[in-house]
Amino acid sequence: MDLGQLLIALNMLQHSPCQSFGTDCKELIAMIKEPHEWPSFATELEKIETLQICFPDFKITYVPRVRNQFADFLAKTARTFRRELLFIGCSIPVWLPRPPQA
Repeated sequence: MDLGQLLIALNMLQHSPCQSFGTDCKELIAMIKEPHEWPSFATELEKIETLQICFPDFKITYVPRVRNQFADFLAKTARTFRRELLFIGCSIPVWLPRPPQA
């Protein structure tokens, strides 16, 4: 998950019970923790700070890609679509192929 993806997720989930987010991007976590150290992203980080009001227990954690192969599979599969794909949900859509079993 990158900065833009987090912004989209926070916008779409602001009225949901989700409070915890995971990413394999250490830079994203650093941006959230120390936004003043990333002036090039000030606009996006200000939007995220504003949206965090809707998430009183907001938490973002680092999840190495090797520990989250399922999300990696979903991201790679989404890139094979020949159109824009946006989906935020708690379950895998029936039309999305299932990952191979480890």
